[in-house]
Amino acid sequence: MRFVIQILLWLVIIFLAYLTFNAVYEPLQFNKIKEKRYTKVIKNLKDIRAAELAHQEVTGKFTGDWDSLVRFLDTAEFAITQRRDTVMLDEEYAKTYGVDKNIEKVIIDTLGFVPVSDSLFKGNKERYQTMMNVPVEGVNEKFELRAGTIQKGDNKIPVFEARIPKAVVLSDQDRTLILQENEVQSVDDVNGRYISVGSMTEVSTSGNGFDRYGGDSDND
Repeated sequence: MRFVIQILLWLVIIFLAYLTFNAVYEPLQFNKIKEKRYTKVIKNLKDIRAAELAHQEVTGKFTGDWDSLVRFLDTAEFAITQRRDTVMLDEEYAKTYGVDKNIEKVIIDTLGFVPVSDSLFKGNKERYQTMMNVPVEGVNEKFELRAGTIQKGDNKIPVFEARIPKAVVLSDQDRTLILQENEVQSVDDVNGRYISVGSMTEVSTSGNGFDRYGGDSDND
């Protein structure tokens, strides 16, 4: 009986050691996977933000349709301009008062045009044609994209938002750790349930976690 009890005690000790090891190891592995995937996701979100800002600069609004955004990048052009200051005679003043008066004016000359895709993506069509896809192996999802306007005083301000739930990005990970990740509230981390850029409720083109997870990654 003593031998049996010793065996049982050793089994209990080994089991408890295993639980202790997992309690430390699993969160560490989860964080490593999370950081690699968040880096990839945020890289795409930065491309989406650049494309949306270009769309707003050229058309005056954002778009909530992926096909429309890609078509824009395929065809749109930025104007290359040059600003110069000049001094001109104020003819109206001269006619009214009979006295010559010079005024300073700023003249904007258009020198040419450059494709938006070349300016933002150096002509890499695949990069912007696939930026809407969540870049995680085994995840066949697209970022949610919305656009519209919000009222600020007497003005309607264009806004957009692109986002994906953390649970989608980490779908193959431990459910308990994902739920804990959804509750994160930190200055330099990705807060809340989504990884996102822009906002449909305030004038913002910033993204959560961009400072920490900005960069490239070749691993899943």
